[in-house]
Amino acid sequence: MIPVRPLAGKNIVVTRPAGQATHLAEALIDLGAQPVLFPVLAIADVADVTPVLDAAIRLDAYDWAVFVSPNAVEKALAVVLSHRTWPAAVRVATVGHSSEAALAGHGIRDVVAPEERFDSEALLELPPFADMTGQRVIIFRGDGGRDLFGDTLKARGAAVDYVVCYRRAKPALDPAPLLKLWGDGHLDALTVTSSEGLRNLYEMVGKLGQSWLKKTPTFVPHARIAEQARALGLTRVILTGPADAGLLAGLAEYFS
Repeated sequence: MIPVRPLAGKNIVVTRPAGQATHLAEALIDLGAQPVLFPVLAIADVADVTPVLDAAIRLDAYDWAVFVSPNAVEKALAVVLSHRTWPAAVRVATVGHSSEAALAGHGIRDVVAPEERFDSEALLELPPFADMTGQRVIIFRGDGGRDLFGDTLKARGAAVDYVVCYRRAKPALDPAPLLKLWGDGHLDALTVTSSEGLRNLYEMVGKLGQSWLKKTPTFVPHARIAEQARALGLTRVILTGPADAGLLAGLAEYFS
């Protein structure tokens, strides 16, 4: 039986971007942990919103609009909905519950999304995307996003356009608080929710931090992040269920 506060006294690092860590941090506190906020991705506006404005104008020409993340939802719709209402004929898809919630916050509720695994591969397995012959798709994403979803839809007959609506960057953050916790033996675990974020973390903590990182339990909600972690030399990688719920369950089980 898992204790009521299985993470009591544990210092758990949360690496989500600033402003997006609240839900996980509060849940960790409820389980007794002390969350340590160390964002490893910074989300910024694009320098030129013209492509997003153009997308707003052309939106009625598409059959599908796909949002790859909550960031894509917020950044794209901030521009689109300031210039027009969402066209009812354009179907909407995304890859996770957080993105669905973000869309619902803008009044878009009839959304196609996977129920269990939250990635492009799971979205591609859904029946609406089996045959895309003659379909036009617009994908809202950040700079440097994966092309798997769009490339697969093209192979299935779709015409696909990408719109970059936000930028990702490595924060200029002092790793001293993490290094002190590690040095004192008080950094118990990390949660990492992005492969790019993990690479940033590895660079941000420097050589000394990397030596500790490789030995610290690191909880990740996707196999692709686990693979990246092992490639960087991390030896205590725990693959959990998806999203915050998976991370929390994995942490609770590990420390019970």
